[in-house]
Amino acid sequence: MKLAQVQRLKIPTLLSAFITLLNDRLGETIVFPLLPFLLDRFTSSGSTLGLLAGTYAISQFAVSPLIGALSDRFGRKPVIISCVAGSVIGLFLFALTVSLEWSKFLPGWALTFPLICLFLARIIDGLSGGTAATATAVLADISTPKNRAKTFGLIGVAFGLGFLLGPGLGTTLAKFSVTLPVWAATGFAIANLALVIWILPETHQPEKRTNLPRKRELNPFTQLKRVFTNPSIKPLCIAFFLFFMAFNGFTAVLVLYLKQAFYWTPEMASLTFVVVGLVAMIVQGALIGILVNKFGEKKLTLSGIGFVIVGCILLPLATQENSTQIVFTAVSILALGTGLVTPSLRALISRRLSAAGQGTLLGSLQGLQSLATFTGASIAGLTYDILGYRSPFYGATILLMIVIGLVSGQVLAPEKHQPIHD
Repeated sequence: MKLAQVQRLKIPTLLSAFITLLNDRLGETIVFPLLPFLLDRFTSSGSTLGLLAGTYAISQFAVSPLIGALSDRFGRKPVIISCVAGSVIGLFLFALTVSLEWSKFLPGWALTFPLICLFLARIIDGLSGGTAATATAVLADISTPKNRAKTFGLIGVAFGLGFLLGPGLGTTLAKFSVTLPVWAATGFAIANLALVIWILPETHQPEKRTNLPRKRELNPFTQLKRVFTNPSIKPLCIAFFLFFMAFNGFTAVLVLYLKQAFYWTPEMASLTFVVVGLVAMIVQGALIGILVNKFGEKKLTLSGIGFVIVGCILLPLATQENSTQIVFTAVSILALGTGLVTPSLRALISRRLSAAGQGTLLGSLQGLQSLATFTGASIAGLTYDILGYRSPFYGATILLMIVIGLVSGQVLAPEKHQPIHD
């Protein structure tokens, strides 16, 4: 492809990729803080909420290797169109389900049908969750090795903006109707679909396409097996899994806790996620590079876990009288902690592998995080119902103590740069 042609295609490509990445985050960050309020007419069960919160992640985990392989074989554009279209269908079905007055036209015995529709909507959205990975591949296609890091900066901007705009938009629109934010997310997904259909060019040329890999390579557990059988990174990967299991577990029931324990409104609950987005953007966007240079990944990982533990302990100590101060303090500390842990722990694991294993490792860690999200959310919802609404925070604290032990043992061990073998 000639240089002039590449330059001509770059602006619509960058715009399409950016909006797709933003849409991927907005669909989650608008809906997630409102889930307990949207489910209010159907169930108040923490178990159901936890399973519903985790369904998206496990669906995404199941198909991620296939979506990546399809984009390498058939091109980026058809895969992005299919994924965004699936997201539109999933969000529309979710919005329709929470908006209808089912009791008016369904008999009492059939009132579980709306819940089935909600789970189906989340599954469809999760199975279509390859939008971010494929949009990232588009950015890689149009970048040179020299400017790739700069181009990939769009990913961080889109994700940070999504975490900031999503809860903020949810907070604003929920004042009029608790279902309105979900319709707004659906509308944004439709606009995203129109954009990628009409202006996104194909960036993966036919001569660079590859055949589909063996079925074994499309099994999401295959990549996980590779990292867990590598003694150099196995303990840190277990720590990575347990950290996200703990963190995504208690955050899955956090809004339900705020609603039932302190009678918080949808606007107040969504505002906690706005605070998380702001702190995360400051830490990961402006401070992490400076802090890593000064303290190193090892100290930042352990410090970050410590901050998350402090947040976990503060949340169940809140009372009706001081809930606003305690909760917003706790979520700010939590956001600071996870902002330090996530990049630092990934870097610790990455440094123990040779350059040849980095691509496989990144895919494996993403799959591990999705699996941890499903496991953590499901268990937290179950313990919320059985042991009480403070139990997920205490359980997460115990898991995080184990993570500290695993990471501490590894930071004292010498680094060994090993490849990941098939």
